[in-house]
Amino acid sequence: MKYEFLFLIMTVLFTGCTNNSKQQQGNRPNVVVILADDQGWGDLSCNGNTNLQTPAIDRLAKDGASFKWFYVCPVCSPTRAEFLTGRYSFRSGVRSTSTGGERMNLDEKTIAQVFKNAGYATAIFGKWHNGMQPPYHPNARGFDEFYGFCSGHWGNYFNPMLEHNGRLIKGHGYIANDLTDHAMEYITKNKNHPFFVYLAYNTPHSPMQVPDKWWNNLQSRKIILRNRDPEKEDTSFTKAALAMCENVDWNVGRLLKKIDSLGLKKNTIVVYFSDNGPNSWRWNGNMKGKKGWTDEGGVRSPLFIRWPGKIKTGKEITRIAGVVDLLPTLADLAGISIKTKKKLDGRSLKPLLMGHDPEWKDRELFTYWRGNMSLRTQKYRLDKEGRLFDIEKDPGQNHDLSGEKPEVAARLMKKLSTWKSTVSAELPVKDNRPFTVGYPAFRFAQLPARDGVPHGHIVRSNRFPNCSFFTHWISTEDSITWDVEVLKKGDFDVTIYYTCPEKDVGSSFVLRFGKNKLSGKITIPNDPPLRGMEYDRVKRMESYVKDFKPLKMGTIHLQKGRGLLTLKALDIPGSQVMDFRLMMLNRVK
Repeated sequence: MKYEFLFLIMTVLFTGCTNNSKQQQGNRPNVVVILADDQGWGDLSCNGNTNLQTPAIDRLAKDGASFKWFYVCPVCSPTRAEFLTGRYSFRSGVRSTSTGGERMNLDEKTIAQVFKNAGYATAIFGKWHNGMQPPYHPNARGFDEFYGFCSGHWGNYFNPMLEHNGRLIKGHGYIANDLTDHAMEYITKNKNHPFFVYLAYNTPHSPMQVPDKWWNNLQSRKIILRNRDPEKEDTSFTKAALAMCENVDWNVGRLLKKIDSLGLKKNTIVVYFSDNGPNSWRWNGNMKGKKGWTDEGGVRSPLFIRWPGKIKTGKEITRIAGVVDLLPTLADLAGISIKTKKKLDGRSLKPLLMGHDPEWKDRELFTYWRGNMSLRTQKYRLDKEGRLFDIEKDPGQNHDLSGEKPEVAARLMKKLSTWKSTVSAELPVKDNRPFTVGYPAFRFAQLPARDGVPHGHIVRSNRFPNCSFFTHWISTEDSITWDVEVLKKGDFDVTIYYTCPEKDVGSSFVLRFGKNKLSGKITIPNDPPLRGMEYDRVKRMESYVKDFKPLKMGTIHLQKGRGLLTLKALDIPGSQVMDFRLMMLNRVK
């Protein structure tokens, strides 16, 4: 792929502002999109859950329109990609949630680029999860401002390591509160200019960490509403998840008050939804499935859209809609035309939001994840096994109608089969895309352990790669490699983040790419304990974290082209080299 050519195209078509006058820009509505992470449809008191209280989000629903049947993907990164592009995630190259499979292809146009092109200030605060190294990075996909992290999940929610426009920084306090603070600061700064703000929370995704105030409120409550299969439910996990949801609600309330106090309420569209079903077995309207499932409970999400004076308060929309609809809808509401050669899978929901009795063509919404597929029409869901359910009457998918309505089942099965062939044609069997280094418009490129491949004795700290590190590096035969493509040659300062106990200090190592190499040596011990468990409300599945120390190796020259970037030990005087978290490359020439 010709990355430099793509860079020019992206610069001209996607990130350049139009010639709209300030008056035209001022008449356009601001847009704030709030996305929760792993919050189920049932994790809101407005949807009938008496186990928690979410007054701010409930009020947002009452002040605008709510969608009764709104659908996302079974997991995080596909949903985020569909929101960003208005296209089914497999079309944009998103095939997994880690190790590069979460990246959107570079020829996709994002909602941020659409709004930036129209003169908007654009920002994302939180979890990106659609590519880390530029030009996959959010700052290269239309966002002027990025504060958060690019990975799929994070290992610590209190004062964590984060990114600010490519630079590693330390967050302040609890992550959801911190992200909201930065979003409010950005909105205040741009109050006299149209803005597009994407507040992408990473809660209630695990690890289950939440400040004492919200945990104490939930810990003493009795969980009355239970999952449809109560024997599967861990009520301690449920309490932690609901406490995190109440914290999200508190932050949403703060954000809405800030918008109101700045006098921006009437000219600001606010959107709220979640990225998949709940991340545990808990009450979810007695629907079947949870996160990762293609059944109703795995993909149904709340969707609330508020625009005072434009969208009628308390409006409930019963037509099915999907996350692919948000890009065309928001652009349409803002009066922005979408110029792209790629066909969108979504459609504008503006007629449903603004019209009294609009004509609306029936449609199908498709769900795909790891070979499993389902189809939703206005009335039915055809599941991955070919069973048919009347969702309007049977949202729990308890009564299979395929025997009673064979013609309906056959018709929908044919549609699903046709769509499956489309997926097979557009989703490659193997992801051969390299990790990119040296993108001309950006100084920084981060290569974390997540994207590396360990060789020899080296292992990951956890089977979930996203926030893992490499450990058990005990031999000079061991190495870590990254399949990279250097997009433009240059000199790069190299910094690695490591831990090493005092008894093992002294290992030397080399970084190689092609004929060029750079040597380094560990001379300063850094042996912090594992962290995270002190904040966890329930035992986690993911890796614990440590406070990794930066080590400046020096400068390496990288030639343009593709190859293996290899980190290998030369000498190990102790029992190990180090635990390795990430490498930062900073272009200096």
